This record gives sequence, structure tokens and C-alpha cells, in this order.
Amino acid sequence: MMILLELKENLKVLYAKFSVPVNALIKFMLSFFTLWVLNNNLGFMEQMDSASVMAVLSLVCAVLPYGAICLVMAMVMLGHIYMVSLEIALLTAAFMIIVMLLYYGFQPGDSYWLILTPLAFFLKIPYAVPLLAGLSGTLIGIFPVSFGIVIYYIISYVKQNAGVLTNDTTADVTQKCVQMLRAMISNHEMMVFLAACAAGILIVYLIRTMSVDYAWIIAIALGTIGQFAVVFVGDFFLDVTLSLVNILIGMLISVVIAGAYHFFVFAVDYSRTEFIQFEDDDYVYYVKAVPKVAVSKSDVRVQRMNNPRRFRRGGRQE
Repeated sequence: MMILLELKENLKVLYAKFSVPVNALIKFMLSFFTLWVLNNNLGFMEQMDSASVMAVLSLVCAVLPYGAICLVMAMVMLGHIYMVSLEIALLTAAFMIIVMLLYYGFQPGDSYWLILTPLAFFLKIPYAVPLLAGLSGTLIGIFPVSFGIVIYYIISYVKQNAGVLTNDTTADVTQKCVQMLRAMISNHEMMVFLAACAAGILIVYLIRTMSVDYAWIIAIALGTIGQFAVVFVGDFFLDVTLSLVNILIGMLISVVIAGAYHFFVFAVDYSRTEFIQFEDDDYVYYVKAVPKVAVSKSDVRVQRMNNPRRFRRGGRQE
């Protein structure tokens, strides 16, 4: 534990010194991985099927805010979908415009969930998103996470029906759009995950903000149980076929990720909790103070004598 605490403090010091390049590196890696995932799951736009092109575009995204990065990734995704079906691309673009109007006008600060949520689904750990969103944000996080889930299933729909959408020249624009809307609305698996993620964020956020000991740990545990309950109920009533082994493995990995986030962001020592009471002219304040766990780096200095003097047994110096 002491080694981890020292590592945490060293990382905090390192980030404080090099926060600008570290943030740029994180954006670059996130953008490059997102482009790689899009190319591997869609891959219909040959211009993007190049590591150099992805690297250059990721370098541009490294200096952009997360909202602009989401816009760049949306344009790349629309380009892939356009190569399959113009109608589906237009419908997807309309959905994204609605997302921008409804979301970016109110809470643009955590737009990175629009990227992280589909990536978590592709990595088979979707249960980590509600835990992290509930621990780090507010209930508004339900909206970008939900939009991210819909984007993931749009990509999955285009990937699974690319051959039909490309070769079906007899259907007009309206028919293709109606087919996609019906497929999305009737997708019970998407509805289950929308409900599970919303329930997970709600549970985690409400418990995390309580003034109880080990609130974050309890929130992670109950948030995971809540998601499992919603998925189980959806699997039973909506006949959604999900692998129990994949669910358990995904939830276990998600708990580990959330636990690591808790350790590096909100590690406190409840054994040294103090309760303070004071008042002013209008209010009486009752404050619960919990100190954070921190390890100060020891400053050990060793002084070496170049010419040490030797002493005889009688106490005389040589």
C-alpha cells in the first residue's frame, strides 16, 4: 500500500509539472485509438485506412478541446457511413445535430463520454462507464452516456447490414430511414443498456454524495449490483441474450477500474475523521472533515567525508 501511495504522490507531482503535454498525449492516444476502432468496425472510407493519416489527425485533435474532438470523430464516422448509404448517413447526421443542440447548449464539459462510452462497449466493459461517470460527474452525465450508447449501436447496425444497405437500390430514402429507426427502436439490448447505465449513474452519484464513511466504495458496489439487476431483468422480460460469463468478467474489470480511480482521486482516511461545529449570525454549521491519505516524500541526505580521520584506541588522532 505504501508503494502505491508513493506512486500516487509522484504521479501528482509529475502531472503538476507537465500537465499540458500530458493532456495533449492523452488526447492524441484517445483520438488515435478511436480512429483505429472506427476503421476496424466500419472501414468503408479507404482514405482513413492509413496509420499516417490517423496519426496526423490525432495530432490535430491533441490540441483541441474534447467537444471539438467529438465533432472530428463524428465527421469521420459519417464519412464511413456515407460510403455505405447516403440515407443512413443523413439520418445519423440528423441525430448528431440533435445531440449537439440538446447537450452542448447545456453541459458541454463532459463531452468525452460521447467517445469513451462506445469505446467501452467495443472493449466489452460497458459497466465501467456508469461507475466512472457517477464518481466523477453529475446526473447530467446520463445524457452523454446514453448518446454514446446509441452511437455504438448505430455503428453496429451499419457494420452488420453494410451489404444490404449498399446493394439495396430499390428502397428509397424514406424506406431506408424507417428500416433503421425500426431496427434501433426494436433493439431490446440497447434499451437494456440504456436503462442499466442510467440506473448505475443514478445510484453511484446519489450514494457518492452522501456524508457516510466509505461512500465511494459503497457506491461502486451498489452501482455494480444495480446494473446487474437491470441487465438480469431485461434479459428475463425482454428476451435479451447476453452471456453471463461476459457480464461477470466485464463487471469485475469495471469494478477494478472504478476502484483504481477511487484510489488515485479520493483516497481518504476515515479513522481520522473529525467533526467540527461553528456558527455565525444566521447559521449553525456541522462539518465532517475527513483527511486525505497522503505520503510525504522523505528527504534523506547522505554526507560523505572525503578525508575521514582515524582515531587510535587512546583517543589520539592520526
